[in-house]
Amino acid sequence: MKKGWGVLLAAVLTTGTLAGCNSKEPAKESAAGAGPVKFSVSFSTGGNAYLESASDINKDKWVLELEKRTNTDLDLKPLSHKEFDQKMSLMFAGNDIPDVVSNLRGGPTTSSMSGSVEAGVFMPLDDLLKENAPNLMKLVPKEAWEETSYDGKIYGIPGWLTNPSRRATFIRTDLLEKANLKQPVTVEEYLDVLRAFKKMGVENPYQIREQFKYADTFLGAYDVMPYQFELMNGEVVPKFFDAENMMKALQTYKTMYEEGLIPKDFATVSQTDYNKNIAAGKSGIWSANGEGLLSFRGKIKDAVKDGKVDIVASPKGPEGKGGHGVYGYISTAKYINSKVDKEKAKKIIQFFDWMSTEEAEEFFTFGIEGDTYTKENGKINYKQPKTKEEIDEANYRQTTLWMVHDLTYNKKLSELTEDGKDMVKAFDNVLSKEGVGGITFTTSLASFTKYPDLASGGDTGPKFILDQMIQMIYGKRPISDWPKVIEEYKAKGGKEIIKEATERYNKKEGVVDRAR
Repeated sequence: MKKGWGVLLAAVLTTGTLAGCNSKEPAKESAAGAGPVKFSVSFSTGGNAYLESASDINKDKWVLELEKRTNTDLDLKPLSHKEFDQKMSLMFAGNDIPDVVSNLRGGPTTSSMSGSVEAGVFMPLDDLLKENAPNLMKLVPKEAWEETSYDGKIYGIPGWLTNPSRRATFIRTDLLEKANLKQPVTVEEYLDVLRAFKKMGVENPYQIREQFKYADTFLGAYDVMPYQFELMNGEVVPKFFDAENMMKALQTYKTMYEEGLIPKDFATVSQTDYNKNIAAGKSGIWSANGEGLLSFRGKIKDAVKDGKVDIVASPKGPEGKGGHGVYGYISTAKYINSKVDKEKAKKIIQFFDWMSTEEAEEFFTFGIEGDTYTKENGKINYKQPKTKEEIDEANYRQTTLWMVHDLTYNKKLSELTEDGKDMVKAFDNVLSKEGVGGITFTTSLASFTKYPDLASGGDTGPKFILDQMIQMIYGKRPISDWPKVIEEYKAKGGKEIIKEATERYNKKEGVVDRAR
């Protein structure tokens, strides 16, 4: 789940914070130092309605306040979220590159960067970071720096994840208590709980979605996520090449289908219906991002009297593994144009470092004291947004505008409610201990373009493989045929994919091993 993001600007760092003045006043020298630093930034709108409806985001209330606090003068250049890759490509083709470019896709060699890092369009940042970013150097995981590096040098400043295991297994705790059952651990125990939910009249004991998207809980238990790769006998192959565990996972889903534990039309359940069923209290167990706990609790309480929802450990397979696919350690990254002079680049780095301070965290999370929050004896009293417009505005400030910080969850916001505190506990005590990863490629394999039906998505398997899985769960093809499916995959172009993947892995070209 990648979020859009906005401003990447420069400022003068003094005593751990950035001195401020009104950036809309003419820049001038004074006894206090230089005037506002001005530079341009391109960024994705992230699909945020507040940002996309703004007539001039450079005159936005929150941008003006940010400028005031950081002694900057921003020239923001939003790019449509839906057309982000296209807009980035046009920007590079026209050689109209801002001082700072925000890459929604994260890494330096992703397709949206159009080979720009390799071509020297952006500057390496190692020395600048070491000299000017003590907070970032302390807080950012080394894996995140590695994922923003090229040829051994850091090029991107990340919006990072300290916990890349973000997807969680949710359960209706009230139903579990009514069934007088303990929290399930193994796959079989989970099936027993689903059977109990079915007897209680729950319409969808396990809420599944099309393409097994956010419905791969049991694939994770057997470590056969169809979109992940692994090293097997010296070759980099898709995880579904583990025929034994793949067949066990398929049998689990087939059992769920035959016993009515998932909808009969499971292969076509849309995201909309998935969300509606959960919100209506029709689902017993489902998968979603851990941050969704607060929202799900609110919706279930509205739909079901005494309804309760919790995040629990995902089912464990025979090898003790469990959880969903892990994300990368970076969600977004910022790149500084190599034409920017070193002094300005230094201030940009210092500004990003400021974004990891207490002052910045309070501003982006809560806004302006006396406007959107008050303080009493050091305690924050935050006016929670209620209307759609208010929520969009707050999300813009807390996510799109706040570009350099830990994106796992908003800690300060979570600490305001018991539900938020429970969510943090789930991340720290449950999700941090599970999740499955594999070998991933920061730029898609070229052979995926040649064989689109064999191409895996970010969190979905290849169309050909998904089709075979669905046929087997419906009983139209025996599960014992899975070794044949592997051979069919190879014959349809899979051998070429494996060859390219293995070569890329051995050469360490645009590849990350996230195995856990």
